[in-house]
Amino acid sequence: MIPISDISLYTRHVRHPIVNVSLIVLNALVFIYGLTLGNLDTFVFNYRYGLVPNELTSGVALGLVPTQTGILNLATPFPTWGTLATSMFIHGGIMHFGGNMVYLWVFGDNLENRTGHIQYLAFYLVTGLAASGLQIMTAPSSQTPIIGASGAIAGVLGGYLVLFPRNMVRVITIMYFITMIRVPAIALLAFWLLLQFWGGFGTLGTTGGGVAYWAHVGGFIAGMGIASLYRLIAGHAPISIDYNPDR
Repeated sequence: MIPISDISLYTRHVRHPIVNVSLIVLNALVFIYGLTLGNLDTFVFNYRYGLVPNELTSGVALGLVPTQTGILNLATPFPTWGTLATSMFIHGGIMHFGGNMVYLWVFGDNLENRTGHIQYLAFYLVTGLAASGLQIMTAPSSQTPIIGASGAIAGVLGGYLVLFPRNMVRVITIMYFITMIRVPAIALLAFWLLLQFWGGFGTLGTTGGGVAYWAHVGGFIAGMGIASLYRLIAGHAPISIDYNPDR
């Protein structure tokens, strides 16, 4: 199922999602830059700016590495902990990039509108860090770079589930034919989280690589936790409004 828009059942003060749009634009610019690189340069770029768990857990950064094609300089041009941030803006292909940006577009603006611009940016970055943290814990010796905004976007999904549990989401389904249906956000996001747990358990005991399922889980749980704390501090939930399914 591919989400294309949501139907909000809550009243809200309308803010332009300038942070959400800026995040999408920044991810797009980095992705377009990546398209200009050859295979070898892409490999080096991902290692320099992606998050390599072993670098952080061992304290030993990669540098000059001999390969079949010669000596490659994989050293990150700043302290390796900085890749916790830069890795969030790198994607491995059009499906990786496109899928992430669709979810961010559909769900992110709601959180920004609810919390405010600065708070939303902080929420996005903190949940992204939490996502990376759990992924590192599950494969601390991995030397495969972790890239992508998936962990931070998972945080957005978790926050959305807490703050907008009654919303509906329009999704495109592709079975024998393509159709659009409306599904409850709580059902869609719960199913998504279940898939991440399922995939994550299958990676336990490995050295990393592939989809960073535990980053998704970590981001989602962090998002739920922070959003729950926000509701507690704010002192109220959004006000429900009547829903017209035909609109």
